[in-house]
Amino acid sequence: MRDRELTCDMLVVGAGINGAGIARDAAGRGMSVVICDQDDLGAHTSSASTKLVHGGLRYLEHYEFGLVRKSLIEREVLLRAAPHIIWPLRFVLPHDVGLRPAWMIRAGLGLYDHLAKRELLPGSERIDLRQHPVGRPLRPEFKVGFAYSDGWVDDARLVLLNVMDAAERGAKVFTRTRCHAAMRANGAWQAQLATASGTVEVRARCLVNATGPWAASFLGHVEPQRAHQSLRLVKGSHIIVRRLFEHGYAYIFQHPDKRIVFAIPYEHDFTLVGTTDVDYHGDPRKVDIERGEIEYLCSLLERYFPAKVTPEDVVWTYSGVRPLLEDEAHDAAKVTRDYRLELETGEAPLLSIFGGKLTTYRKLAEEAVNKVAPLLGVTNGDWTEHVCLPGGDLFGPEPSNRSVLEFDGFVGTMRRRYPWVPGDLMHRYARTYGTRLERLLGGKASLNDLGECFAPGLYETEVRHWIESEWATTPEDMLWRRSKLGLHVPADTAARIAQYLGRSGAARAVA
Repeated sequence: MRDRELTCDMLVVGAGINGAGIARDAAGRGMSVVICDQDDLGAHTSSASTKLVHGGLRYLEHYEFGLVRKSLIEREVLLRAAPHIIWPLRFVLPHDVGLRPAWMIRAGLGLYDHLAKRELLPGSERIDLRQHPVGRPLRPEFKVGFAYSDGWVDDARLVLLNVMDAAERGAKVFTRTRCHAAMRANGAWQAQLATASGTVEVRARCLVNATGPWAASFLGHVEPQRAHQSLRLVKGSHIIVRRLFEHGYAYIFQHPDKRIVFAIPYEHDFTLVGTTDVDYHGDPRKVDIERGEIEYLCSLLERYFPAKVTPEDVVWTYSGVRPLLEDEAHDAAKVTRDYRLELETGEAPLLSIFGGKLTTYRKLAEEAVNKVAPLLGVTNGDWTEHVCLPGGDLFGPEPSNRSVLEFDGFVGTMRRRYPWVPGDLMHRYARTYGTRLERLLGGKASLNDLGECFAPGLYETEVRHWIESEWATTPEDMLWRRSKLGLHVPADTAARIAQYLGRSGAARAVA
């Protein structure tokens, strides 16, 4: 049954990070935008990353200097735009004398420090692991290391904030909505969006294919007569174990097979380890880690830490499929992480996004909208570089170094404003929502005012916020993408939330 008809300038299919960024940029230039995704926001590749905003140190070995420079520039832009969900992180690379020589590592880090202007993060340095706290958890044969800085990001919420900003600028958002068909007709795209309750007909002046791992197949579906860019699907898997070290640094480890693997402090009580790079040929919606990948990551940890880590120590895993540009690289780890924008004008523009990485999404989106805007008669120019994402305006409306470097000061202010909120909970609210935590806490004076308690630190007010303002409809959305509380709460919490949704009809009301 046809529910309704919409007319817009741009229909974006795919609400991963690239689609979300494009929708935000276009809406901010005054375009009418519709964005849809067959699942939840960022449900696949974009919430299955290593959760880094980084230049990509290892890409220097593949001579991708342009990509690294672009990524380093964007690293600083994003740190300022969303300092609540993106923050500096110091990495340590223990030197393995049997692998890359120390002079090569130092030269690479020197280049990494100077490829782009750097204001927020300290430069690299050589450290004595026998004296520095980061050396204590490591095997004693590692005596020298190198430290450098990059950024950490809550990837799922980065997607969400871009969609939220797009919606606040007028975009219409449809989650769990599949683009069933799209064809050119009378100078525009006629698309059918299949929702749980019926069909939405959309007439769009421009179609953007931002479907990630499905980009090639979607393109083949809407324009089967054309030859298009092929993609190489590469699975990346991560494991999470109980905390392996007490300090706040992350490690970047080399392996004899030339792979690079990170061990990163995660959710205070855990360590995140990954990633693998394995060519993938299955359904991207059904990707999962294999036993061999878990054993590989555990064996790498054993190479560096004296404490043995076994597959039985793994408390959670996640996997995602990266849609990478097909090239001549034999090794999946060496396939480029750069992107390509393919524009077909025709009687109505079609823009397809191939490849890309989390760190460069904003620049990709800016370039994408720059390509399409003139074809639609839109003259408003670039704007996202100088505007905070929702909640990122800790010390004013414009991105600033202060917001990045004084986050703890913001938390202190919020604690004084809401002294009845426990310290750990306030820190989580500040990290999750930034300035928008006041939308949760405003007008409330005690924990009782937050409503039903589903688990320690999880109250009805937050669940309602996820439903009403963040497009969450299932316990999984809430516990693993809007938050990572799934790692912390009792096992029956998802069932308790599901019962609440059933009682209140809350999810159905906003679906």
